[in-house]
Amino acid sequence: MSPELQYLWIMARGHLARARDDERGVSAVEWVIITAVLIALAVGVGVVISSEVNDKANTISIE
Repeated sequence: MSPELQYLWIMARGHLARARDDERGVSAVEWVIITAVLIALAVGVGVVISSEVNDKANTISIE
């Protein structure tokens, strides 16, 4: 292998090793998951409240 290709190979392996060991993105993924769960809970609570309010509103007589 030529010295130029060896150099490129070594540099590529170094970049891959640093990218694989970098854990900065892990916390971002955790925050996205936590946020998604909280949004899902909020939507679920909103659906339940809306359903209960509509059920109560339908029982009101307008006579």
